[in-house]
Amino acid sequence: MMGMEARLQAAFDHAQHIVFLTGAGVSTPSGIPDYRSKNGLYTGHRNAEYYLSHTCLVQEPEVFYDYVKQNLYYPDAQPNVIHTKQAALTQQDRATVITQNIDNLYRVADTKHLVEFHGNLYNVYCQICGEHVDWHDYLKSPYHEADGGWLRPDVVLYDEGLNQLNVQLAVGAMEQADLVVIVGTSMRVYPFAGLLDYRNKQAEVVVVNQEQLNLGFDYDMVQADATEFFSELKV
Repeated sequence: MMGMEARLQAAFDHAQHIVFLTGAGVSTPSGIPDYRSKNGLYTGHRNAEYYLSHTCLVQEPEVFYDYVKQNLYYPDAQPNVIHTKQAALTQQDRATVITQNIDNLYRVADTKHLVEFHGNLYNVYCQICGEHVDWHDYLKSPYHEADGGWLRPDVVLYDEGLNQLNVQLAVGAMEQADLVVIVGTSMRVYPFAGLLDYRNKQAEVVVVNQEQLNLGFDYDMVQADATEFFSELKV
C-alpha cells in the first residue's frame, strides 16, 4: 500500500489540469489576518460586513475608505511557500488558481493562470471616469486628482455582483480539472463554494485545511498546516 503522502505526490505529478480553490488560510502565514477566525477582521469589528458593502461605499465613502485603508492593505506582505508552489505549477501550464483572496500575493508570486474571484485591492479605479490609478495614490487620498472622482478598489463588495468573466473562467477550469485542491478555506461562502458543483466528477479532490470540511462527497483530507504540506510537495 502506498502511503498517503506518496499517493498525493503521485496525484500532483500526473495531473495536467489542477485547480486550486483557495482562501484566507493561504495568506495568514504571510501575516494577513483572515476574516472569520477568533482574531479575524469580522470578530473585532461588529459592522465589518457593512463597512465592506456597496451601500457604505455610496452612502458613507469616507467611512468606507478609512476602514479599507486601515484594515485590508498589507503592502509589505510577501508570498509564502503555498503561493510559490502553486504559482510554479501554473507556470508549467498544469494548474489554475481560483482564489477568494484580494491581497495581490498570487500576482507577486507570478501566478500564471489566476482567477481572482473577488477582485484585487491593488487594482484601483475612478468611479467617474474609470481610469486606473496607482494604489499608492489611493492610500494617500480617495480622490482622483484628474476629476475629483472617488476612487475605489476593484473588489466585490457585499451587495455587489461578481465579475462574470471570472465566473466563466472559474467554471471552465473546474469542468476541465483532473485534480481539485482546496486550501485554506472553509468552502462556506457562496457563490465561491458553489464552484464545486461544476467540478469534473472524475477529478480527485484533496483538502489541505486545519478544519475538516463537510462537502457531501468523498475527498482526501490533509488536516495540517498548509505551509508544511506545500514545503514538502515537489513541483
